[in-house]
Amino acid sequence: MKLSYQVFDLPLKHTFTIAHQSRDIQDTLIVKLEGDGFWGLGESTTNPFYGMTIENMSACLEEARPLVESEKWSIPEELWEMGKNIFKENPFAQCALDLAAWDWFTKKQGKKLYEYLNLDPKSIPLTNFTIGIDTVEKMVAKMKEVDWPIYKIKLGTPNDLEIVRELRKHTNSIFRIDANCAWTAEQAIRYSEELAKLGVEFMEQPLGKDDLEGMREVYKHSKLPVMADESCIVESDVKKCHSLFHAINVKLVKAGGITPGLRMIREAKSLGMKTMVGCMTESSVGITAIAHIAPLLDYVDMDGAMLLAKDPARGVQITPEKVTFPKGPGIGAELV
Repeated sequence: MKLSYQVFDLPLKHTFTIAHQSRDIQDTLIVKLEGDGFWGLGESTTNPFYGMTIENMSACLEEARPLVESEKWSIPEELWEMGKNIFKENPFAQCALDLAAWDWFTKKQGKKLYEYLNLDPKSIPLTNFTIGIDTVEKMVAKMKEVDWPIYKIKLGTPNDLEIVRELRKHTNSIFRIDANCAWTAEQAIRYSEELAKLGVEFMEQPLGKDDLEGMREVYKHSKLPVMADESCIVESDVKKCHSLFHAINVKLVKAGGITPGLRMIREAKSLGMKTMVGCMTESSVGITAIAHIAPLLDYVDMDGAMLLAKDPARGVQITPEKVTFPKGPGIGAELV
């Protein structure tokens, strides 16, 4: 088994702004595993909010190299468990490795990943398309540029309700709201009443991740379902989110890959919570991996590659009508 990786700068079509950061370029690390005549790709982006850089992801992968190349593992779950101490502080790097392992392994099995998992690609929910924080005029222009049935609207400004009111004048599409921890409990409860009238489906992470008392109040009194994101990062967070949120958004890069992501989804379902998998503006490598497990989900946010001005990979193709997977086994994305 041979481990290698490449760094790519992903240029965005538009400046992407959320409550705590803006960016025009997204750095990403793409991992490749080669062995037994097969190869697999995985990906993880950098993220300053979580302290994840190309340098510390690369350092973790180098520390794991002897383990990865020792061939003491045969299935992705084994590699994940064997490497969990190395990647304890860097789940982003573990995600890239885990996705590559799943791609390699399912290619070796001669099956697409969704086939190996016994999932039906016809049951994939439609992804939302994300509109980052901007002037109202530019947010409207972004919606007109990409006419989509579901928009995720990033908020966290002094004028959040006014923004949603104005956007609603220009489309009948479903809205999902993501405040990225920017509101207080009082704001979230008060806003929820009008947002419900404006055709909003749910609110994602309205409060800071540690504001548990606030979330109890929001959960009780909100007119809209609430979804955890920053409050649900790793497997142990799922149970903590029960009775505080109606749903969880699993980010594979934050969780450490498909292996723990599948466990989080199953646990949330067992607790009666709805599930979503979200993206971090990955290329088609990471987005295609998400698409393979999307049949498990109630909602999905896999528009990352659609936000790029240039994609270094090709993979799943997404339209409002259907999701088209690459030909052949594995996850199937490839660099161009």
